[in-house]
Amino acid sequence: QVQLKESGGGLVQPGGSLRLSCAASGSIFSINGMRWYRQAPGKQREWVATITSGDSTNYADTVKGRFTISTGNAKNTGYLQMNSLKSEDTAVYYCNAGIWHASGYRDYWGQGTQVTVSS
Repeated sequence: QVQLKESGGGLVQPGGSLRLSCAASGSIFSINGMRWYRQAPGKQREWVATITSGDSTNYADTVKGRFTISTGNAKNTGYLQMNSLKSEDTAVYYCNAGIWHASGYRDYWGQGTQVTVSS
């Protein structure tokens, strides 16, 4: 069964860094673009970053210059490198990707990973 799962979250001090991973498991052919979202307590889920199948990237203004989205060479894992973290970055981070697999193509969401930025 194809699944998408985030990892790499945790507690970090302001100014620190974390690298989130988003791994697709099961028999997949490729990831057709990936997006990262986050949701802070009491707030709506917001878009953070996008990478297309052609490796073009876009970022929310709040993270531009600090975060970097990428995909692995095997195209079954995505990453979000987060630098210069601020307390405002505290949220549950979710990855979202379109995946080609034996049964066809569909959109998948991970379960989320907690990122807490606090001194």
